[in-house]
Amino acid sequence: MRTETDGFRLNFLPDLSGISVGGRWFSNLRRGSRGQSGANSPSSTDGQPSPNEEEPQNVVHTFEQVLETQHLFEASQLLIEREERLFGEIMESEALQHHTEEVDKLAADYRDLEALVLQTVRLSFSPEEFSTEALTSAVNAVNQEEDQDRLWRERDGIPPMWRPGRWKKLHDSTLRSLVEERIDNPSTPRADQVAQQSSIQADVLSMGRQLKEDLLFMVEKVKSCYPSELDICNVYAKLYHQTLSTRLKKIADFGLDDKDCNFLLRWVHEFYPQILQKPELASEIDSEALGKLLPAELLKPLEEQYLSKQQEELTTYIGRVLDEAKQRWIDGKEPAREDGCYVSPVAYDIIQFVNGMVTSAEKTVGDLHKAQNIASQLTDLMQRFSIFLNEVIKQNKPNSKPIIKANLGCIEQFRVVLNEKRNLFPEEVREKCLLVLNEMKESAHTYLLKPVHEELKPQYRKLGTSDWLNKPLFEKLLVSIENEIQDLRGSIENCHQEMIGQLHQEVTAEYVRRLLKGKVNLADKDQQLKAYMTVKNNAESLHDLFVKMGSKEDWLKEILTKIAEVLKLQELPSIQMQVASLGTAFPDLSEKHVSALLKLKTNLSKADRKIVKDTLSDTLRGMQSNVPDQQFFSTVKLEKDKVWLKFF
Repeated sequence: MRTETDGFRLNFLPDLSGISVGGRWFSNLRRGSRGQSGANSPSSTDGQPSPNEEEPQNVVHTFEQVLETQHLFEASQLLIEREERLFGEIMESEALQHHTEEVDKLAADYRDLEALVLQTVRLSFSPEEFSTEALTSAVNAVNQEEDQDRLWRERDGIPPMWRPGRWKKLHDSTLRSLVEERIDNPSTPRADQVAQQSSIQADVLSMGRQLKEDLLFMVEKVKSCYPSELDICNVYAKLYHQTLSTRLKKIADFGLDDKDCNFLLRWVHEFYPQILQKPELASEIDSEALGKLLPAELLKPLEEQYLSKQQEELTTYIGRVLDEAKQRWIDGKEPAREDGCYVSPVAYDIIQFVNGMVTSAEKTVGDLHKAQNIASQLTDLMQRFSIFLNEVIKQNKPNSKPIIKANLGCIEQFRVVLNEKRNLFPEEVREKCLLVLNEMKESAHTYLLKPVHEELKPQYRKLGTSDWLNKPLFEKLLVSIENEIQDLRGSIENCHQEMIGQLHQEVTAEYVRRLLKGKVNLADKDQQLKAYMTVKNNAESLHDLFVKMGSKEDWLKEILTKIAEVLKLQELPSIQMQVASLGTAFPDLSEKHVSALLKLKTNLSKADRKIVKDTLSDTLRGMQSNVPDQQFFSTVKLEKDKVWLKFF
């Protein structure tokens, strides 16, 4: 005799209208809840149904029928009801012996339901067979069976042989095996993609593509089938992460060539994180909690292999760039011109290569500090560049000056990158390269400016003499300077301006040097006033010329003006104040410089000169901790009362 619990009442089922089971169509089916009656009582008159209404059929469906329609949660409810009837009401094991057939049938039904639930879970990523309703029902069935396990643990009765069912554990192991199967058997990429890749790259890309597609499908479709407290997105993400990590470990252990090593590192540090950072996934998956795809002990040798290869390529490339530049010089070729200026591709080519390498390496190894190691050889390579330019200067071929002018631009380009793109270089390397570049610039300036000073020597010799004081000789020097500057053109604008500024400083220093040689005696106030006017006017004229030529060194005018003021003043306190002012402005002013300057004023006693020098010493002592912004007097050396210029 069939009891009510052998089947499932009509009002307990979800709406199955239009569903065919075994060739039979269901209709007028409505959802009910466990323990509730079927439909509400129909309206009636005198206890009879209304003529306009038909009495709803109280249809009962068997477990097999419910299972066939994939209403797995409801099927689980049916089995739990039968379980409760058999094992809840019948407490004695002897009594159960009379229901062996029912118990065996119930156990078999549980096995069938379990198999169908797990099969439904395994179809989670099969778009053609995926059903939101079926998976939701399967997940609810799993949770319901877990609740039943918990209920039996709290009872004193005899549990069925299938308790605890541990369906949650079965569900989780099914997810793991599903993920492993999909990673191990990814969808096949297009043939043209595979043709351009190594087998390792093709395998990793296929696994990565499968991971991305599945995670996106999971967020779009699968997530809605699970209660939020199960956090299914992170569950799946962790499974895919662990599975992919295991496969990549095997690949990394295999030993990779340089291209595959590079590819694997980029996949770990760049491509995989990009997948997780997709907006659809980033809001659902805690990527930080997943960690790296490969452990440090495997990443380290791969990163070392990659970085070593990159360093080798950088050294080779820069060597080739420098060799090509050297060969053009040997062949007697002049650099190309742009807007009338000589230019060299050396700096641009090297900078672009270094920037591309370090930037790419940062993504590949996932660490800027490690990526910077690629540029660790740059100091040695910069020294090679310096040696090349020194050779150009030493041999002084017809094309040497154009090449040096062109490479002043290269030196400036390197300097700008080292200062503005600090992230590309280790700090120690950056500082050493800047020192080398500064030496190169000084050598280039000396090479280009030395002939200028040679041409100006006849005019230099007349500075600080009686003729200079009494005749308009300085104008000839200015004309010669302007003529010589024309021959210095050819560098890019800012480099030319800097070189003109350097010449401005050197000419000013030579002017001071000649003045301090003491070839003119200023015995009285009138001569000293005349010297003041001459130096002051010379300072104005020299400043105007160099500003017109592009110099930005306005501060040099102040030196000559302050020296002129010392020559004019007659009162000792005033002279003391002016010398102190000069020392404050230029703390590299020495007592020897002051002594040579004061000796021009032959009416000033030795004792007075000592007082002035003591004043300077006191002034400088009070500012010993300050480093002067501008160095000037330190370039003019005094030995045995003779003055000579450091520049020459």
